[in-house]
Amino acid sequence: MKPVRVLIIEDEIPAQQRLGKMLAELMPQAQLEGMVASVEEACDWLEANAQPDLILSDIQLSDGLSFDIFKVHPVSSHIIFTTAYDQYAIRAFKLNSIDYLLKPLKKEEMEQALNKFSEQTRKAAPDADWVKSLVDAYIQPRPVYKSRFTIKIGEQIKILDASGIAYAMAEQKMCFFYLADGTRLPSDHTLDELEELLDPAVYFRVNRQYLVNISAIETVTTYSKSRLVLKLKPVAKTEVMVSTERSASFKKWLAG
Repeated sequence: MKPVRVLIIEDEIPAQQRLGKMLAELMPQAQLEGMVASVEEACDWLEANAQPDLILSDIQLSDGLSFDIFKVHPVSSHIIFTTAYDQYAIRAFKLNSIDYLLKPLKKEEMEQALNKFSEQTRKAAPDADWVKSLVDAYIQPRPVYKSRFTIKIGEQIKILDASGIAYAMAEQKMCFFYLADGTRLPSDHTLDELEELLDPAVYFRVNRQYLVNISAIETVTTYSKSRLVLKLKPVAKTEVMVSTERSASFKKWLAG
């Protein structure tokens, strides 16, 4: 059986070892040519070696995105990416029909990806333009979130830094900002609009009534198997419960 030359690009040593072990178990004909941990190391490796048949590559490396590698060194190798950031990867990979694995890596998913690689090798190898199309699809301008709001109070206009919003609350067809000191200010935006305007890494829509800043969460208490109760700072007027359908996403958001 013809050996399959493989390059692993991964900046976490345990993940490198896990990938190598999975590869040995699932593809006996794999011949591991190298393990590199950064964009710079990968560029040097590709400069000095013939292109491998298969590349297993993390997206987020210590010195940049792995896509930077393929901009400098377009390859015809088949590529399986790994990532913990599916909010970017899923769209790009669906557009380009390339495999990706979400961390933590699962053996059965790796097996499926390697099987797909085996099927693809029976066809023509992807050309550099195909890889470039993936890079172009992935590297898009990051969304810019609102950093401040203007609040009209009587004849005065107050400038509110978005980071100072502890949470936003929908009340009687209106929406209000609550600041850390308990100050309550009216918002010209609905909660639905604020959910789009504020950085989702910092703010989470826990239910129909509340959008909360992670810094405002003092405690999270399990209410039932699938529901959570939040204690906010400042104290909210009503009980703040994470809705059942949002609980799983909320836990992931808390973990970063």
